[in-house]
Amino acid sequence: MKTLHALTLVLIAAGGLSLAQAQGLRAEVGRPLQQAAEFLKAGKAREALAKVREAEAVPGRTAAEQLTIDRMKAAAAQRAGDTATAIQALEAIHSKAGGAEQGQVAEQLASAYAQQRNNAKASEWINKAVQAGNNSASVKQMQSFLQGASGDYTAIARDAGAAVSAAEQAGRRPDEGDLLRLADAQQRTGNLAGYSSSLEKLLAHHPKKDYWSAYLGRLPRKAGFAPRYEIDVMRLRLASGTLTKTEDFMELAQLALQAGLPTEARRIADQGFKTGVLGTGPEAARHQRLRDLAVKQEGEAKTNLPSQVADALTQKTGDALVKYGYAQVSLGDFDAGTKLIEQGIAKGGLRFPEDGKLRLGMAQLQNPKTKAAAVQTLRSVKGSDGAADVARLWVILGNP
Repeated sequence: MKTLHALTLVLIAAGGLSLAQAQGLRAEVGRPLQQAAEFLKAGKAREALAKVREAEAVPGRTAAEQLTIDRMKAAAAQRAGDTATAIQALEAIHSKAGGAEQGQVAEQLASAYAQQRNNAKASEWINKAVQAGNNSASVKQMQSFLQGASGDYTAIARDAGAAVSAAEQAGRRPDEGDLLRLADAQQRTGNLAGYSSSLEKLLAHHPKKDYWSAYLGRLPRKAGFAPRYEIDVMRLRLASGTLTKTEDFMELAQLALQAGLPTEARRIADQGFKTGVLGTGPEAARHQRLRDLAVKQEGEAKTNLPSQVADALTQKTGDALVKYGYAQVSLGDFDAGTKLIEQGIAKGGLRFPEDGKLRLGMAQLQNPKTKAAAVQTLRSVKGSDGAADVARLWVILGNP
């Protein structure tokens, strides 16, 4: 528990100035309070509390004397671990305090009642602290603790959500703790859409591997998420540093081969070998065979791509142009590949129109000259089948 009102100790440190002189107290009140302050400074809280009680026994105390007694009593009782006495003194002070001090005293009372495990009274006083304008980090932390202890996750979601919204409206980065509390409360109350949104904000403002793992782990299970985006989820895991298992590297490389992207497959294998995820253990030979296959198909792709593109130009829909355009981007020919994707989108008739915009945005993001355009393209991707989710994550990550 914090010690209330630093006045008592500041007086002693001031170099001989007596408490009675500073506060205009009568000697019979000021003397024991001065001694109490000295005991507090020496770490003798119980002795200090005894001296406070001597001052409190003086008859005819003025309002100013009683307030000073209560301040010293609260400080001594807090340090002595006498929570009941601290509460009695703090409540007396709160009734007389004004301005910022009232909010500070209310926080002290909330902490004291929490120590007594009286969460109802603690919540009452923490709310009074907020009403008095005390919005410190410690108040927010206690408010969240008390709401969690009561199981009131609706209140946590409301308060944390308000804090996040206020930060966003002010152009500030939302506090990580507020976002975590909001996400937890949303998950506990079954607000899965809100939970997903809060996780995205954590990725955007406080990117950590744990958050990427949590988000990408649940994304394929989202209602309506299309299996064709499995490769995209794994690409995002690779780019965010959360693809770490040997079998995952193998699976992603195989998916790239199946998609007609052997250069991407070879790069995935190369990264796996470089980090030691591939090329070791009893399956090392299998890893090498996969990489060799990617290299072989990469050479074939370079030879066959011109005729495949020529054929795609004759087709009625733009699907093949998008496919081979992205393959050309994968080979490192950004400008020509991006142009083919744009031609495919313009031709129309795409089976999945949003996929075309997603591939265009990903292609633009890989080209240093078109990264700004990539963000605009990716933000234009719509739909509820996973394309828009993947696009937003590439905007956050910014480096496919």
